[in-house]
Amino acid sequence: MDIKIQQIEQSKIDSVDFDNLNFGRTFSDHMFVCDYVDGQWVNPEIKPYGPLLFEPSARVFHYGQAVFEGMKAYKDDNDDIFLFRPDENFNRINLSAERLAMPSVPENVFFEGLKKLLNIDKDWIKKGLGNSLYIRPFIIATEGAIAASPAEAYKFIIICSPAQSYYAGEVRVIFSQKYSRSADGGVGYAKAAGNYAAQFYPTSLAHKEGYQQIIWTDANTHEYLEEAGTMNIFFRVGDKLITTPTNDRILDGVTRKSIIQLAKDNNIEVEVRKVSVSEIKEAARLGELKEIFGSGTAAVINPIKGFKHKDTTFELPNIENSYASLFKEKLLNIQYNKSEDQYNWRVKI
Repeated sequence: MDIKIQQIEQSKIDSVDFDNLNFGRTFSDHMFVCDYVDGQWVNPEIKPYGPLLFEPSARVFHYGQAVFEGMKAYKDDNDDIFLFRPDENFNRINLSAERLAMPSVPENVFFEGLKKLLNIDKDWIKKGLGNSLYIRPFIIATEGAIAASPAEAYKFIIICSPAQSYYAGEVRVIFSQKYSRSADGGVGYAKAAGNYAAQFYPTSLAHKEGYQQIIWTDANTHEYLEEAGTMNIFFRVGDKLITTPTNDRILDGVTRKSIIQLAKDNNIEVEVRKVSVSEIKEAARLGELKEIFGSGTAAVINPIKGFKHKDTTFELPNIENSYASLFKEKLLNIQYNKSEDQYNWRVKI
C-alpha cells in the first residue's frame, strides 16, 4: 500500500513529562488517516497529529456511527517493539463496524498503516515495565447528511498516546439494580462509542456514593453480573475462577480470553457461565469469595476491594499470591518480551 507521509518539522516529544502522564491526554507526533469514498478505502496518509475538518452535518455527530479499538505497543530492553494479539483487535473492529452498518477495514490498511505509524513514532514508546504506547484505531462516518441512514463516506484513523502503568487505587463497586450497559439484540458486544457515553451518568451516581465503578447486571432481571465498568469481570470463589460468557451484551475482551487461557495452563479451574448476584453475595458471606477483578487493555487487571448491592456492603480479604497478581505478571512478561510466548500472542514490529 502506497502511504503518503507528511512528517512534522519539530517533534513535541521533548516537552512531554513521561514520568507524569495523565492517561489519554498526550498524543504522539503523527496519526494515520484513510478515507472511504465510493465503496473503497483510498488516500492512506500519515500526517502530523492535529484537528480534522468536518461538516456540521457529518453523520457521526447525529447517528453515532463510530467504533474503535484499544491496543498497546511495548518496547523491550533491546528497543524492539511488540504488539499483543493485534489480530484480535483487527477482527473486532470489523465486527463492530458490521453491527453499525459501516464498511470493514482491509487487513493491509489496518496493519500497514499501524506499523508505519509506530516506526515513525517509535521514540514515543518508552522502555520499562508499565510504559507503553496506547493505540486508538477508530472509524467514523463523515458524510455530510442528516438523513437517518448509514453514511456513504468514512474515515479510518489511528492515534497514539503514551501511557504509564495504570493504577486506580483501591476500587469498590456497586452492583447495578436499575441501569444497564446493554440489552439483548443490542450493540453491547461492539466497541461502539455510544456504549461508553451511556455509562457515564450511572457511573457518576456511583461516584457520589463513594464508589469508583459499576458492575453491570443483565437488563431483563438485574440478577446476573456481566461487566465491570468498561472491563470484563472475574470472580474467584475458593480456588475456582469464574467469568461470564460473551454474548451480544458483553464485549469479547482480548485480555479476558488471555486470562482464561493462562488459568487453564496453570491448573486453575475455570468456569465460563452466568454468574448471579445472589451467589456472589452468598460466597462473600461465607468467606468463599476471595477475589473480584476486572480485565482490559488499559489497566490489564484491576482488583476490586469491595462491593455494594442494595443496602449491603462487602469487603474482600487481602490475600497473598492472588490470581490477579499472577495473571498480570504473566501477561506483562509476555507483552514486554521478558518470558517465552508459547501462544504466539506477541507480534514484533
